[in-house]
Amino acid sequence: MPGEGVDDLGQTAKASITFLRYSIELAYRQDNSLRSLGSLELLKEELVHINLGDAPKHLLFNHKAKTWRKSAVKGQRRVPYFISTEGEGTNRVIKLHQDGGSSGRALARSAADLPRTVLSVTNAAESPTALLARREMQSWQLLQLEPSSLRQPDEFTAPTKLGTDGSHLASTLYHLARLRKNLRQSDQEAEAQVYAQVAGRLAELLDDVEEVGIERDDRRELLTLMVTTRDGTTHPARSLSDGTMRFLALAVLELDPEAQGLLCLEEPENGIHPERIPKILELLQDIATDVEEPVDQDNPLRQVIINTHSPAVVQQVPEDSLLVAELKEEKAPSGQLFKGVRFSCLPNTWRHLKVAETETISTVPLGKLLAYLNPVSPEQPELNGNGQLETNLSLKPTQSKKRRVLDREDIQPLILGFPKEFV
Repeated sequence: MPGEGVDDLGQTAKASITFLRYSIELAYRQDNSLRSLGSLELLKEELVHINLGDAPKHLLFNHKAKTWRKSAVKGQRRVPYFISTEGEGTNRVIKLHQDGGSSGRALARSAADLPRTVLSVTNAAESPTALLARREMQSWQLLQLEPSSLRQPDEFTAPTKLGTDGSHLASTLYHLARLRKNLRQSDQEAEAQVYAQVAGRLAELLDDVEEVGIERDDRRELLTLMVTTRDGTTHPARSLSDGTMRFLALAVLELDPEAQGLLCLEEPENGIHPERIPKILELLQDIATDVEEPVDQDNPLRQVIINTHSPAVVQQVPEDSLLVAELKEEKAPSGQLFKGVRFSCLPNTWRHLKVAETETISTVPLGKLLAYLNPVSPEQPELNGNGQLETNLSLKPTQSKKRRVLDREDIQPLILGFPKEFV
């Protein structure tokens, strides 16, 4: 997590260590009254630190230790807990420890009476590290980029951070250009550089893109995103396609150093031509932190999680990144069977090789993966006992079966897995 932040009162907090593990256990408390559906009870809450020396046991993916890991994991602490749980049953208490460790007095609360987690009430003065852990989780976003929100112009006073629905895109891009302007000697060159970076990204999706910029209307106090093509035509955001607007939003997000934490997207390939899917996947990988380079303003701590039902996306993502959700039959401690989701990785990836050393992780069968990657197969001709092609006599003389695109003779030789003897 980042080493600095602010609390709800604007007070600055600095973490004593930036690598933490937070865990909670909840239980359902049944209420027999007809007016209540019951409630959740907090059984356990813990926030513990992980020092740089122990980081390799937890950061199992491939990364550079001397650059990325050393810059991401900062600080040190001897006392293990920031938040701990002690006791059992009605005597269970949850303690919030100060950053001073043993020299600071822990704040204890009865777990049975807590309406919320202890982490949710932390502040910069007493527990800055725990506060920043809360801030980190609060920053996690599920981006549901709505074309109508992306196209809206922004007022001068609009927020300068992209909303989860894609709102304030124009304001965010304008702010990033002005922010870069304050850090450079030449104001015009600095602004132009930001717009040129976004235009360069968009040109990977649309070949005829020349410029991207923000039109400032001082009379109406509005900011409007504009795209200029190579023929000199300028298009406002309202005339751009849904896929173009989503791609633009992700390109702006990549440049925003304040956009940190976890970013989740559903089916980012929607509205994108299949030929351009590699470009949006490349953009998403560039948004995530580069684990080969040190963490800084140009390489913030960001993780990207997407879901997809597209074989074209699954084929092109890094093999180490792929998890397949499978519905499996599980058994509860009571012995009752139920259906639950299980996330399986590919064989011989880091999850399979390293996570399996300490815990159980399933791998997806290659046959099942291949069936997913090639969901539609051509109809293969059947051979009779003499090795000749079998004629389908089940159709009436006047009945013709429509030929699919996949059944064309000039397409079938290009399909993976089609028998060569039929080519």
